[in-house]
Amino acid sequence: MVERKRDRSRLDQPKDTRLQLFRRPNIDQDQFGKFAETFARFMGTARFLLYMTLFVVVWLAWNWLAPDDVKWDDYPFIFLTLMLSLQASYAAPLILLAQNRQEDRDRVIQEGDRQANTRAHADMEFLAREMASLRMALGETATRDYVRSELRSLLAELDERASRAEPEAVPGDEDHG
Repeated sequence: MVERKRDRSRLDQPKDTRLQLFRRPNIDQDQFGKFAETFARFMGTARFLLYMTLFVVVWLAWNWLAPDDVKWDDYPFIFLTLMLSLQASYAAPLILLAQNRQEDRDRVIQEGDRQANTRAHADMEFLAREMASLRMALGETATRDYVRSELRSLLAELDERASRAEPEAVPGDEDHG
């Protein structure tokens, strides 16, 4: 969705008279959301865990084993704790943002599925009504087997009548002599 900036020259819009000490940065929400999703996906991989483990091991090893004049974080490792806390404080909102975007996508997909299911249900009901009307129409129509059985019974009845009646003289069989 594209947001329109408020046109300052419009007379039907009130002016914003608030004092703005800091201007809000203009951030493309879609681009930032894509970045958050990419970052969250990366943080959920074994590669990220290996990198973080390697980073912490190198940090600890350096600050334990290096000479005192080149160490930057002594034993309680307060700076390491600060770095990991900072990383976690940025990671959590990015992960939540990625989850919100996924929920939005799932909601749109679910709505499309619901509409497709509604259409399919309506189509099935229509086809069921059509099948019922065809069955009713076929119930009133003579089938091939029915016509054959009727013809057989008529033929049998004609044969029975013919056998009961005396044979009549057929023209052309008479002896002209």
